[in-house]
Amino acid sequence: MTNVYAYPPPPAARRWWHHPAVIITLLVVFPPGGIALAWTTGWSKGKKIVSTVLAGLWFLLIVVSDPPKERPAEAKPKTQPTAPKMAVPAPSASPTPSSSPSPTGPPSFIGQNLVDASAAALKAGYNSISHDASEGDAGQWSDKNWRVCFQALAAKQSGKLPTLDFGVVRNEEPCPAKDGDPIPWPKMPGVTGMTFKKATETLTPLGTKKIEPTSAYTDVKLPASGVDGWTVCFQEPEAGQEVHAGATAYLSLTDPGTSCPKEKFTELHPDPAPGDDDSSGSESSASGGGGQSGVRYGQFCSPVGARATTSDGRPAKCFIGKDGRARWGYGS
Repeated sequence: MTNVYAYPPPPAARRWWHHPAVIITLLVVFPPGGIALAWTTGWSKGKKIVSTVLAGLWFLLIVVSDPPKERPAEAKPKTQPTAPKMAVPAPSASPTPSSSPSPTGPPSFIGQNLVDASAAALKAGYNSISHDASEGDAGQWSDKNWRVCFQALAAKQSGKLPTLDFGVVRNEEPCPAKDGDPIPWPKMPGVTGMTFKKATETLTPLGTKKIEPTSAYTDVKLPASGVDGWTVCFQEPEAGQEVHAGATAYLSLTDPGTSCPKEKFTELHPDPAPGDDDSSGSESSASGGGGQSGVRYGQFCSPVGARATTSDGRPAKCFIGKDGRARWGYGS
């Protein structure tokens, strides 16, 4: 007798490749394989048809779509010929300060006024300080009166930028041979024996403020003009002395037909010596209580110590001259 109440046989064990996760993964990654595997499972017919249609559309989309274009960042650069770079001169001034100094080092500011050099250094990316380049230690209270002779990177930086230390001198001074040396003032050349014109040409490059002609004889007046051909007998400063900027050179002259005196403050036509008949009046007048007026420096006088005034009102006193004779000289 058949037992109608017997249990149905247990379902067959599912293979691992029939697992839904495996089949779905294949339908996405490899649609043909996924479709074939789906029809071997125990899925319902409707599920198999839906999965087949979706996987087929997905596969068709992959096949007919264009491959992804290469992105610009991943594209290989094309090698193109480049023209040689031409050197472009740097502008003389930049409108704004540089945030960093030039990698090749600071430009040279030697010879520039301190105001201009400081501004140009800042535009090139450097702060600046200054010091007296001579043996002195003068402060630079007004930068416009100084110019740069030396420059070097300062040992201590001022602010966030590297700092240049300028060694400077006053505008009218020559630069020393090296930083800290004395100012090499030019030496006064010897111009005696030259004409006034030649002497002027020789002294002008020294930077003298003025060249003043005077008469070599106390009783000879220079003409208002036309002394270029006159001869220089004496000079001040003397030959070999330093000539500082702004100095005045005094040149004592005599006309071409007259020889130079042996010493300064000499008359070309002196009064007669004491004891001569024509000199007694002058001496007796000078020895009076009030002194005389109208005397000339270098003129013979008596007695020694007497006082008088010159024709232009300057005080005079009777001194013993280098020749051992009493002559009028300046009396303070």
